[in-house]
Amino acid sequence: MAMMLLIQKVASSRMMAMEKLLVDPRCQPQQLDEYIRIPKETIDILKDQVFGFDTFFVTNQEPYEGGVLFKGNLRGQAAKTYEKISTRMKNKFGDQYKLFLLVNPEDDKPVAVVVPRKTLQPETTAVPEWFAAGAFGLVTVFTLLLRNVPALQSNLLSTFDNLNLLTNGLPGALVTALVIGVHELGHILAAKSTGVELGVPYFVPSWQIGSFGAITRIRNIVSKREDLLKVAAAGPLAGFSLGFVLFLVGFIFPPSDGIGIVVDASVFHESFLAGGFAKLLLGDVLKDGTPISVNPLVIWAWAGLLINAINSIPAGELDGGRIAFALWGRKASTRLTGVSIVLLGLSSLFSDVTFYWVVLVFFLQRGPIAPLSEEITDPDDKYIALGVLVLFLGLLVCLPYPFPFSDQAVSNF
Repeated sequence: MAMMLLIQKVASSRMMAMEKLLVDPRCQPQQLDEYIRIPKETIDILKDQVFGFDTFFVTNQEPYEGGVLFKGNLRGQAAKTYEKISTRMKNKFGDQYKLFLLVNPEDDKPVAVVVPRKTLQPETTAVPEWFAAGAFGLVTVFTLLLRNVPALQSNLLSTFDNLNLLTNGLPGALVTALVIGVHELGHILAAKSTGVELGVPYFVPSWQIGSFGAITRIRNIVSKREDLLKVAAAGPLAGFSLGFVLFLVGFIFPPSDGIGIVVDASVFHESFLAGGFAKLLLGDVLKDGTPISVNPLVIWAWAGLLINAINSIPAGELDGGRIAFALWGRKASTRLTGVSIVLLGLSSLFSDVTFYWVVLVFFLQRGPIAPLSEEITDPDDKYIALGVLVLFLGLLVCLPYPFPFSDQAVSNF
């Protein structure tokens, strides 16, 4: 856990203060060096010459973390208004100040925030990101291998005396790692297309399923909710796609003698998606209380689907939390985070996997999500559909399959 807490230190303390304040304008401004405060003359220029009747008519202003929060009436579409104000600010002051167009949580009305860019500069850390990320990665490789060697799972201390047995877990580790890798690649490609800068991914190990995926910070200020949605949804969509294909391939190609994995049919009750497709594809062969031999690819791909699903939970800074924020705004996503953490907490009473995941989310990924430049404009409908699809797929993977596996169930399926 000490190593995990190192992730939080990578972020700038000043940037974190800005996140808190921009999320909730009721916070009291902290003391900053006088040289990064906005002078009164500049505030007057902003109010009288940068803002205006055609963009954002200012009715009130308040000191705000070395900057200024302007309340007033938004004119026209938020995206176009933001561009107009930003252009005027740049013409007057260059890149000295940064504009945010947000929603005031007190009354759900638009507010404009202007802060010196110096307040947003990240501070350097003593330990490079890649060093900590590499340590996480090595442990994750170990847990991915260990997960597929039952003989070592029952006695972890014997692992160091039987390291050669870890090679037995290599095929399963490679398949699950491939699904996780494709997930991260989806994030990277979407980030490049939207101008979002991602930090080094920290792969989080798990004794139960091999890995919980990766924690990846966004290092710059995202322009709008649609860009955040693209980046957040791209990873799970890529991971779900590959994982689902491999899952089906595992059912299509039955196990050969000696390489099948014998499981009780009841394990497929753990996932609505896995159980539904298992019943559809296996039919009468799948009966409660009856052992069944399946291609190992089914289990390996299922683990990849589960890792994508738990990262799609709408909580904090998980992919699902960022998607919820992009779809419905900050207030709704904050409420979903609270509900999700409560439900995860209840589920953790019955599942070790859920227990460790909720601890990780609560301490490292609870949020809040850093402010976007413009948080008012909704994403395009096609991206909204993709975001909802990710949340829905995650739900199908995580929810249990409630119907019995019996001949009667087959006829009704």
